[in-house]
Amino acid sequence: MSRFRTKDSETSQDLGVIQTATLTLLALIIGFTFSMAINRHDQREVLEEAEANAIGTEYLRADLLPAPSAEKTKTLLKEYIDQRILFYSKQPDDVIAKIRQRTDELQDALWKEVLPHARAQQTPIMAMVASGMNDVLNSQGYVQAAWWNRIPNTAWALMASIAICANLLVGFGARNFKKNIGLFMIFPLVTSVSFFLIADIDSPRGGVIRIEPKNLLILKESLGTPKSDVNLSSSIK
Repeated sequence: MSRFRTKDSETSQDLGVIQTATLTLLALIIGFTFSMAINRHDQREVLEEAEANAIGTEYLRADLLPAPSAEKTKTLLKEYIDQRILFYSKQPDDVIAKIRQRTDELQDALWKEVLPHARAQQTPIMAMVASGMNDVLNSQGYVQAAWWNRIPNTAWALMASIAICANLLVGFGARNFKKNIGLFMIFPLVTSVSFFLIADIDSPRGGVIRIEPKNLLILKESLGTPKSDVNLSSSIK
């Protein structure tokens, strides 16, 4: 073995250091981004459960209102549940806009139904009913904010840049690349699958892994309306 390193060996060793550092950085960033996507996915599921609980609680508290208002409030809440279930479905942007518009209209109607009684009877019971309705309206806002909270585009750009550099370094430092092209395709394939998984988890409405309104569907069934009655034509007006 020579006591002195040749320029080729020095370049090879330096390239190995750069490859190791780049691949390590890529792995850390992918892991960190995956953790971000999982945390956001879990948060959306928790908020869906909280929204179902808030609506179910207010449905029961509606019995504390005078009979005509109680019946109307319950009817509005049932229609409101339909809109919230549709919100979780995969729909075109124009349909989602109609769902949001109808949701806002129902929220306004629900609040106007409770507000006069809360003003006329400033009692702990009416305060509890008004507070419950406020929780229903707030829970929808929290869910919407969580759905808008996605992985930033800058993070995607950074991951893509490092992934491209890593793939170029692996290809540049490979020997007999043409003879083992299938073997060297494993790294870009694994990287692509990782990106796809993160993007799928981070997309609550589209993709394979989606947020399902399980608690809202169970609540709807408990109120006496089958799941199959939730459809676009009857709920969007």
